[in-house]
Amino acid sequence: MNFDEFGFEPDLCEGIRALGFETATPIQEQAIPVILQGMDLIGTAQTGTGKTAAFLLPLIQKIMTGESKGNVRALVIVPTRELAVQIDQHMEGLSYFTPVSSIAIYGGTEGMVFSREKQALIEGADLVICTPGRMIAHVNMGYVDFSNVECLILDEADRMLDMGFYDDIMKLVNLLPKGRQTLMFSATMPKVIRQMAQKVLRNPVEINIAMSKPAEKILQLAYSVYDNQKLPLTQYLLQGASGRTVLVFCSTKSSTKILSRALHQMGLNVSEIHSDLEQREREDVLNRFRSRSLNVLVATDIVSRGIDVENIDMVVNYDVPHDAEDYIHRIGRTARAAASGIAVTFISPKEQRKFQAIENLLGKAVHKGEVPKQFGPAPEYRAWKPGR
Repeated sequence: MNFDEFGFEPDLCEGIRALGFETATPIQEQAIPVILQGMDLIGTAQTGTGKTAAFLLPLIQKIMTGESKGNVRALVIVPTRELAVQIDQHMEGLSYFTPVSSIAIYGGTEGMVFSREKQALIEGADLVICTPGRMIAHVNMGYVDFSNVECLILDEADRMLDMGFYDDIMKLVNLLPKGRQTLMFSATMPKVIRQMAQKVLRNPVEINIAMSKPAEKILQLAYSVYDNQKLPLTQYLLQGASGRTVLVFCSTKSSTKILSRALHQMGLNVSEIHSDLEQREREDVLNRFRSRSLNVLVATDIVSRGIDVENIDMVVNYDVPHDAEDYIHRIGRTARAAASGIAVTFISPKEQRKFQAIENLLGKAVHKGEVPKQFGPAPEYRAWKPGR
């Protein structure tokens, strides 16, 4: 379906064309008409399916054509600062030729930024993209007016609940008008998400975009290792990484820092990204990685969904992802277009069950590499069986 067929305002269409968008993705084709009709929606869709534009485009359209005015017309709640920035940048491009205003509100910034956010909330911004904790901080100051909010979007709801934001989310939801439209997007749909949806949505339309399998051009390789073998094996694999773009995911800040330091001592152009860094530092690191002035980026799981970088030569899962779907999303950052790519995962004995869940989702076993003898004996990986 072509974007011209949705009946968007000319100024919005100009922004769509400027970004090079022509044909809608499946989530956009299904969600946009539902949102334009004012119905609640619950969508299961991964990052990378085009879901951000699927809710931003109809929101911009409704704000442009609606009659009501108010401090905040639409509220988007997201789990991380990185995702807030990413959606705000997307919004800036799509709404460039329109009068619709927006602001991103998230923690980890200096006092002047908080004051600027406060001013925007008092004076009014049509669309506000926020992390729960930071918005609660503004709400507690007494100047936030949500009485004119027409639409609430909960993006990556499963990740927000994983991070313990349920109470903050429900506090914000209870401040909004009862007659609002609510949209909920989640990569997975566990029971707790269903329960939350029953509380905040009214007769929602359900859209389920099936998980896409990794591109065939991705060489997937896994090593069964002990925890103390992960660092030397990473150094071994990245010896010839100069000039290649490599993204490494770790489960903890401490392993991120240790690995980054070790790779730097090898002479690699490497940096790290985790929640200990100031927001400005994190954005600087990401920009350097996107521009390829930085070859290797080591990141924690907590920021993995906010790293919007394509055309990566190699993805390394230093630790097995918590969710099988996250594995698909991570390795999908490589082998874009006509390129090929490599995805390597290290599996410790206690992570074997999680990796078997990944192989179940893939529908096949991932080839297991042989750990070089100089690193000592490695643990045996139990054979994969369908449906186990």
